Amino acid sequence: MSDGLNLAPADWFVNPACFEKIMRYHRIMDRDLFPHIPVVLAVARRGGFAAAAAELGMSPSTVSHAVKMVEERLGAPLFARTTRSVALTETGARFVKLAENAVQSMNTAWDVARSDITGASGLLRINAPRIALDWVLTPVLQAMATSFPDVTVEVFFEDGLADVIEDRFDAGIRLGRMVSEEMVVVRLAPRFRIILVAAPTYLERHGTPQTLRDLTQHQCIQYRMTSAGNIHRWDLRDVDSDVQVETRGRVIVNDMLRALVLANAGMGICYTFEPLARDMLRTGQLREVLPEASLEEDGLSLYFPQRASRAPKLRAFIDTARQVLA
Repeated sequence: MSDGLNLAPADWFVNPACFEKIMRYHRIMDRDLFPHIPVVLAVARRGGFAAAAAELGMSPSTVSHAVKMVEERLGAPLFARTTRSVALTETGARFVKLAENAVQSMNTAWDVARSDITGASGLLRINAPRIALDWVLTPVLQAMATSFPDVTVEVFFEDGLADVIEDRFDAGIRLGRMVSEEMVVVRLAPRFRIILVAAPTYLERHGTPQTLRDLTQHQCIQYRMTSAGNIHRWDLRDVDSDVQVETRGRVIVNDMLRALVLANAGMGICYTFEPLARDMLRTGQLREVLPEASLEEDGLSLYFPQRASRAPKLRAFIDTARQVLA
């Protein structure tokens, strides 16, 4: 039976077993080739040589030379180049997918080894919706700064579901039902209600709706989904069934926290998560409308690929979140 070492270079990346043999036997891939692998990954990730060079702090010619060396050793092109674009070939796509796993494993091994000496350290990149900052992230980041001063946390805010692997994040935060089944999930915040709120001044001027049908006669602060681009229909409860309510209003936002600010200013009825409005409800700045129509939703969860769970910086974040948010 063939051990995979006699395959043509372009076939090495068809299956992981062959790739492991490449990593094991430097007579196939010389050790001096390894430093060029992250350069290839950067070109694939950024979609071009100039963008990869800017990310890596290298010149475009150096990046091009590194890619060329890998391609010559493989005997197959990794990228199809035109004057306008750079795209992975089929072989290149296989290479990048497997090489990314190998590089990530090496990075994790480095972090684990360093943590034995200095404790958790390094840059932890998290993708999260904007609502997560006040809801869960701020107290966790405050505690992290004290307990793990050598860990820097970078939070990139966007409301669409991010591919944390492709976008090079260590983890993401989303509502529980939005998380891929392939990910490890750690609950950060419990289930909560989705509610309707309005300022007392608005209700005094326009009256309080008594049924969902009454909403058509009111100004509703609408929310545009950033990823899909559509106006979100309000998911609510009507007696014994869940319904989607199409609303109208003079104001459209793409940030739920800003919608609360507008509701507090008397601009209309706001569809929001109860934890975000809790303080305003307690002080009387806002009043809940149609409480019987509220729905219960999954809480916020941290999600990440299985292999990332070994990284000390991520374990530090998880342990801190469990303590602070308990």
